This record gives sequence, C-alpha cells and structure tokens, in this order.
Amino acid sequence: MAGPIIRILGQVAVMAAGIFGKAFVTAYQQAIHQAKSGGPQAAEAAAKAAGISKNTMNRGQARMILNLEKEECTPQSIQKQYDRYFKSNAVENGGSFYIQSKVYRAKEILDAHMLEKERDAK
Repeated sequence: MAGPIIRILGQVAVMAAGIFGKAFVTAYQQAIHQAKSGGPQAAEAAAKAAGISKNTMNRGQARMILNLEKEECTPQSIQKQYDRYFKSNAVENGGSFYIQSKVYRAKEILDAHMLEKERDAK
C-alpha cells in the first residue's frame, strides 16, 4: 500500500523540481538580458522620456478623481471640486485619508497644468 503512494509522491516531487528549474532558468535569462540592455535604469529612463511614471497620475486621472470634464477644467472649478471632496473625505468625518491624498494630488497636478497653460499663453 505504501509503495504506490511513495511512487506518486516521488513523481510529484520530480515534476515540481522540473517546473521550478524551468522558472529559475527563465528568470536568470531575463536578468541577463536586462543587464545587457541597461537594466532597470534604462527602462526607467525610457519611461521618463515617454512621460510615463508609475508613481504619478496623469491629467485625465486627476480630472476623473475631481469629477471634471476637460472643457470645464478652470482654476475655480478645480478649487470648488477639491474643497468638496477634500472635506467630505476628511478622517474626522469618517472619510479615508488615502482618498483625501488622491484628491490633493489630483488638484496639485491640475494646478500645475493650469500654470503651464498660462505660461504658454504669454
């Protein structure tokens, strides 16, 4: 009785070792390829050149957070929506600090864009 169970467990162990071995070899090959192509620094530099950053939101996301359409995006409407959502998500009122910080970042990004538009208009 113990013979077939041990054989099955042995086959499972051999199969698992093969799967992990293949995964290790693939990961090693990817690491070598990244090292040859400049590694993570090159990928980060390419993302910055393309205007992509994984830690910042874009203007579309900022408008979505503040519930603004592109046409109605004025400094007054940004401030109005910011005040509304920042107060309603205050921790003292049972809101979320995370959402409040997203609202703050959205306003920050849209304000920076408005300043950029004003400088370009001059």
